[in-house]
Amino acid sequence: MKERIYVCHTYYHVYVTLLKELALPKEKRGEATLVLSKMSNDFETIDERISATGVFEDIIAFDEKRDDFFPELAKYRKDKGNIVFNMISRMIFTRKYAKLEEQFVPVDFSDYKYIYIFSDSDPVGYYLNQKKIYYHAVEDGLDCIANFDQARFGNRGHFDLKAKLSKKYNFIFVENGYGKYCLDMEVNDISKIEYPCPYYIEKPRKELVDRLTDEDKEIILKAFLRNRDELEHVLTNTDEGKDRILILTEPLCTLDVREQIFRDIIDMYKDQGVIVIKPHPRDVLDYRELFKEYPIIDGTVPMEMLNFFPARFSKVVAVFTELSGIKFADEKIRLGEDFMDKYEDPMIHRYAERIAGKM
Repeated sequence: MKERIYVCHTYYHVYVTLLKELALPKEKRGEATLVLSKMSNDFETIDERISATGVFEDIIAFDEKRDDFFPELAKYRKDKGNIVFNMISRMIFTRKYAKLEEQFVPVDFSDYKYIYIFSDSDPVGYYLNQKKIYYHAVEDGLDCIANFDQARFGNRGHFDLKAKLSKKYNFIFVENGYGKYCLDMEVNDISKIEYPCPYYIEKPRKELVDRLTDEDKEIILKAFLRNRDELEHVLTNTDEGKDRILILTEPLCTLDVREQIFRDIIDMYKDQGVIVIKPHPRDVLDYRELFKEYPIIDGTVPMEMLNFFPARFSKVVAVFTELSGIKFADEKIRLGEDFMDKYEDPMIHRYAERIAGKM
């Protein structure tokens, strides 16, 4: 039996996977398989760079498909206006979706001793539960459940019943620790989560980062950086005596509204220092063209990796991105829901209030 396999959907997932593998004894490196799902990200040539590090035994692409790829599933997603009929449809959907996804799964997961899945809400979660294969889930982003409890939000109304139908009977699938074959879910900080699941286990990301050696950091940088010289130039090219402010973008709203959001944020802070922009990996807005007057950091670089450089910013500003892992800024500003209320219906982004039935 093979040792470990990780299924990653984002660059951040790959970053955390590297942190986990580099935390193991050196003799354990080169044993694991890395699966890169193409569903959410274009991983470009990162597989080649990661392969060159020797950390993984194998790197495999996964052409994972969302449910809307299969038109025959659409009828099971329609609201029947009755919880009983809706649950019957969902039970059928859960089984059919896993079966349809099977043809795209590139590995035999039953060959592995330890399976780690980021975003088990994605099709792979349905697949593993229907195939009765046990796995470990890993929190999608830093403190993401504290900021957006996707399991509870997506199963509002009779949550306890739905969780039981998933965890005990496997009739339906509920993500983030509530799947029958999910052994546990690693989270960064349980104390921040309003509704902790009994299957959450706390594994702080900071501990993984703090133990990195200089050699480990170089491995991570070689894996991620397409153009190290460009990044170092942006990070070290400072205007004498001026503060620098890093703006982190996010894939919010439509592209035209998104452009306005970040133009407004820049207007809020441009008189306080030199603006630098780091696009989110899934943000397809062309910042290099639309914001060409500002230095741009490659969006595929996880922001936490900037901690590996001696660069310093007076402020880092984001809308919803969790900033607690940042060490390179004197002030961290998360604009949050009140800011976003100006750009879209609050019902879209005020998840906590909707889970609590306040909206």
